[in-house]
Amino acid sequence: MKLAAAVALLVLPLVVGTTPSHAQVITSGPRSCPGVALTFDLCPVRKASGFDRELVDFLVRERIPATFFLSGRWIDRHEAHVKELLATPFFEIGTHGHRHDHLPMLEQDRQREEILRPVEMLKTRFNRTATLFRPPFGEYDNLTVEVAKSLGLQFVLWNVVSGDPDPSLSKEQLLDRLTRRARAGSIIVLHANGKGLHTNEVIQSLYRDVLQPRHLSPMTVSDLLRCNQNR
Repeated sequence: MKLAAAVALLVLPLVVGTTPSHAQVITSGPRSCPGVALTFDLCPVRKASGFDRELVDFLVRERIPATFFLSGRWIDRHEAHVKELLATPFFEIGTHGHRHDHLPMLEQDRQREEILRPVEMLKTRFNRTATLFRPPFGEYDNLTVEVAKSLGLQFVLWNVVSGDPDPSLSKEQLLDRLTRRARAGSIIVLHANGKGLHTNEVIQSLYRDVLQPRHLSPMTVSDLLRCNQNR
């Protein structure tokens, strides 16, 4: 994700147009659920590692469920990492567009291509069916929602922004933001492509010092949406 877009658009998803179809866009789970979804976008990058090894190792070591949204270009350049994520049973995989384009600027056929291509890549190369979709930059319009629906995809955004791609934010500032905003049913957006300078440190502190004391369990997006406190 480009920095300017990250700062401008990760504060709130950008919606172009308003119709009842936006009710299909998921931003959180049920407040009755004692859990949060930690979600990590894997956007293509030029000046970062492309894969936050320390972060993923921490999640695996602590067996923390998480959902990763993979762009097609990221998949192309990180085949071994895709296999690693897919092989981790408490990780969940969704898609994040192919080129990380601004979808509302595209006509319907181009939007469909941008959304569908990484889904097809995961199926043909890795035999994995992806059913979750997150639009690049959090931008979408009516066409985006309808295309995702026609492809059988759940449209997943967030209601808590980490701000982790912003190099001007310290670990303490990021953690303070998440501490104030995370609550039962939250979907938190972060990055695992190396753009987050403090993502690993923040996740470790969030997990140990915020979520555990509040008795909030990390969950995948799908488990959060299915969650029932009385189950």
